[in-house]
Amino acid sequence: MTAIRDIADAQRDMRFGFYAGAPGVLASTLAWLSAGFVALRGSPEDAVLALFIGGVLIHPAAVVLAKLLGRPGGHSSGNPLGTLALEGTVLLLLCLPVAYVVSLYRIEWFFPAMMLIVGGRYLTFATLYGLRTYWALGGALALAACVLVVTRQPSVVGAFAGGIVELAFGIGLFIIAGRECATTLTRDTV
Repeated sequence: MTAIRDIADAQRDMRFGFYAGAPGVLASTLAWLSAGFVALRGSPEDAVLALFIGGVLIHPAAVVLAKLLGRPGGHSSGNPLGTLALEGTVLLLLCLPVAYVVSLYRIEWFFPAMMLIVGGRYLTFATLYGLRTYWALGGALALAACVLVVTRQPSVVGAFAGGIVELAFGIGLFIIAGRECATTLTRDTV
């Protein structure tokens, strides 16, 4: 890609490099659903551990998937939004102990707490990728978290709810990224 001139260029570079973030949302979906299946077969505490382990694997899995889709799995050197991505990751990591402490008080609140943390991080992705879809994803996770707490759902429901919300938006993001790729290819060949 040529030199980044403005925020729109930086966002285009992020969308291209990471396939609009769709591989990351898919990898996160798998982490949530894995935790749900662990909760079905084991304890809620095992499901918490499964989400933490799956969470560690999200970025590497997303990079591999982006590369399989023909993207670099990273942004151009000098992209100023790279710093925002790193800061969002650090904030997420700093919030993990809060979710863990919440789980010690009420284990069924762990997954809603994680939905709020992850949903909050997705709000910054609207700026990273220039896609308002991430505002909707963050809001959907926050709303689901509130519903889970108010209706006193067990951990297994929370884990699957996070996975289902992310799956729906992940599919949408793959469609958005595919359309943008098709539009770019059409424009470049004309």
